[in-house]
Amino acid sequence: MKTVNLYFQVHQPWRLKVYRFFNIGKDHNYLDDFTNRAIMQKVARQCYLPMNAMLLKLIEEQKGAFKCSFSVTGSAIEQFRQYAPEVLDSFRALAKTGCVEFLAETYSHSLASLSSKEDFVEQVKLHVKTIKKEFGVKPVAFRNTELIYSDAIGEMVSELGFKTILAEGAKHVMGWKSPNYIYTNAIDNRLRVLLRNYKLSDDIAFRFSNQGWEEYPLTADKFAQWVAEDAGDVINLFMDYETFGEHQKADTGIFDFVRALPAAILSKGDMQFATVSEAAQVSQPVGVLHCPHVMSWADEERDVTAWLGNELQNEAFGKLYGLKDKVKALKNEDFEYVWNFMQTSDHFYYMATKWLSDGDVHSYFNPYGSSYEAFINYMNVLSDFEIEIDKALAAKRSRKKDTASA
Repeated sequence: MKTVNLYFQVHQPWRLKVYRFFNIGKDHNYLDDFTNRAIMQKVARQCYLPMNAMLLKLIEEQKGAFKCSFSVTGSAIEQFRQYAPEVLDSFRALAKTGCVEFLAETYSHSLASLSSKEDFVEQVKLHVKTIKKEFGVKPVAFRNTELIYSDAIGEMVSELGFKTILAEGAKHVMGWKSPNYIYTNAIDNRLRVLLRNYKLSDDIAFRFSNQGWEEYPLTADKFAQWVAEDAGDVINLFMDYETFGEHQKADTGIFDFVRALPAAILSKGDMQFATVSEAAQVSQPVGVLHCPHVMSWADEERDVTAWLGNELQNEAFGKLYGLKDKVKALKNEDFEYVWNFMQTSDHFYYMATKWLSDGDVHSYFNPYGSSYEAFINYMNVLSDFEIEIDKALAAKRSRKKDTASA
């Protein structure tokens, strides 16, 4: 019996407003509230609400035989609460079916795993707490930001108690091996690794509406046949949830495709759907995945240069995490809130200068006119944030000194 593991990433970053040098020291509200609200409510209408309603109906129609998994970032949940509470309700309805699993990740969709173990652990624990509060389930499987993975990151995840982690089935790591089997982490063999089948995943996420694609149009029956013919134990289809209705618009037929897919796959008779944790247990691991260097699901290189590939990104990243000790010393919720949304990987993605084969991808998601513009805006906000941190620390030391004198 072949297993189909369908996983969706749900993420919305907190977008910064245009913040100029002259705002530093005067304006401490960093977010573009209008844009954040407008984008969240648009994506809710076009993707989250119709897709959640459809998945709920498919689960009911297939009497539990259809299953899928999600990871929902903390920043997305915060925006649901503020701008689209009905979306949270629809995710809760999916959670109650028992056919949908919610994974853990970094709370802010951050690059904390590339910063320090302490930062990473704090982000993950905060996210687990949030998922348990919102959906009533404690995650047992993990998906790192942008599928960023290495042997060492997997070891940290295992130490946190997770049994399964998702990763990219990158050619430079896999070699001749297939992503359609279960592997284990090279350092801690207890952690099972599920690898994304990027060919089949991207057929839906990126090629579905491409009329120049030789396989266009893609139907559910055709796709189900491809899945059936692809050798292996488990077919891992991982993609952004915003694929449906946002990146691939409704008029492309993407919703009709999803509506027909479960029946098309289940009609084969020798295929089943499973959540991430279930898929990790359908068979024994076939081997160890050796990944000494960090990989991700981004761009042709499948590395982290989309976020930390140039001097602008590295300078911003270094300055941000250089503030860590000061933020922790304050123990102030307001400063921690800003600290969290400033860690979101999207800010660094906007600074990318990879304008060759992957340039159209970076420009599509980028609200800035250039990488330098993104860098300057981010650094202006960070400069004001640092000034406010230093003021708060000075005030705290002053109060402590006065108390000691008294």
